Order: sequence, then structure tokens, then C-alpha cells
Amino acid sequence: MTSSEPGVASPRPTLLVIGDSLSYYGPKGGLPADDPRIWPNITAEALGWDVELIARIGWTTRDAWWAMTQDPRVWAAIPRAGAVVLAVGGMDTLPSPLPTALRESMRYLRPASLRRVVRTAYGWAQPRLSPLGWPVALPPGVSVEYLETIRDSLAYMRPDLPVIGTLPSVHDSEQYRSVHRGRRPATRAISQWADEKSVPLVDLGEAVRENIFSDDANPDGIHWGWEGHRRVADAMITAVRMARPDAQPAADGIR
Repeated sequence: MTSSEPGVASPRPTLLVIGDSLSYYGPKGGLPADDPRIWPNITAEALGWDVELIARIGWTTRDAWWAMTQDPRVWAAIPRAGAVVLAVGGMDTLPSPLPTALRESMRYLRPASLRRVVRTAYGWAQPRLSPLGWPVALPPGVSVEYLETIRDSLAYMRPDLPVIGTLPSVHDSEQYRSVHRGRRPATRAISQWADEKSVPLVDLGEAVRENIFSDDANPDGIHWGWEGHRRVADAMITAVRMARPDAQPAADGIR
């Protein structure tokens, strides 16, 4: 289910998801936010809630914070939210031997011929440098700082609003030479933060590991197949119901 039309009151809570492309990519690429097969919509449907999905490819925890401060859809969703899911952090953990600022600024290069040359060079260098495993897009401490800033801001506006975090997914991507040394330290840092702040966590890696290493996943080795989305939804439904005991039971067939 998608969110209600602007200005139309909805009696149902909204699941506010701030995520990256793992929230809306399937085995063949990106999908519309209202596609019923992606995990935010499976979760909301099972709970009997609406959903507001705020996500873009490549988003880190820093981008999630920028969405909190800059996207009016987030501002509109917070008052009616039943829970907020911070489904970011995986991109933070990927090898980024070339400056993240370079990757993010390539789109602004002019003329177009220069932009194509730079993108080609970046695409050549990234997989060849990834085995270094360092640096990652965002250090674990910085990721946690952004997560806590988001959580604290939400608590200031809505002390009653549950916030659910996620542990990074796993990947088998040739673009990164299947290197993911940043996941373990990020998992430790996020878990410690979640324990200190009583934030429920969904381990995306645990949920999708079998799927991502199967033939059913996206060939890019990063995005999941439909079974991965279903398993993440299973875990997310459980987390939301633990945080919100008044949430409706999961629908038949979800678990």
C-alpha cells in the first residue's frame, strides 16, 4: 500500500522508511514505490498500515539525515507515522578507495564528454582498487553519529515514535570484487548504539544471505531477489510488532 493522497487524512498509521536502493530494487532493477513485491509494501500490507518510502540509490546514513532536514515528504509523514525504519548503512560499509565526493559530483561535470570520460575511469578503477577494502564510504563512527542524530531528532518531535534500525546487508558484487571488510566493524558499532538507545534492529545480512548468493538475486550481486524481500519483511514485521504491540498481526502467508 502506498501513502494516502496529500491533504487526505488517513486513519491508519504510516510506516516511514528512509532507505537506499535495497528498499525498492528487485532481481531485474529498480521498481516504483508502490510495487507490492518490495519489502516496505509487504510489511505495511501485513500490518494494515500505509507506507511512505523515502529512498535513492547509493544513499548513506548521511543522505538519510539530509532527507530528514530537506525532504518535505518526511516532514509530512512524521506526524502520522506508526514507526520509522532507518534502512540505510549498507552503502556506508562498501569499499570506497576513490573519494565519495568524486562519485557524487560526477553528475555535475560539464561538458557531457568530460563526464563520460570521468565515469568510465571511475568504473575502471573502482573494482580494481576495491580489494584494498579501505577506506569505506563512511566510517562506522560517522554512520552511528548520523543515525543517532536522526533518532534524537525524531524523539524530540515524537517521543512515542518507535525507530527501527538495520544492520548492513551482504553482497557478492564484482563491482566491489566481493570485498566487504567494512561490514563487521559497522555491525559492531551500530549494535552498540542500538543497545545503548534501545533501538530494535533488523539484520538485513542475516535475512538475505542465502538469497544474495543464489541465482535468484539481482545479477549485480548487491540487490535481492523476491525471497530476500519476503524475508526482510518477515523480520521487519516482527520488529514493528515488538515496538508497537498494537500493530495488527501479520497476514496469512507472510510468515
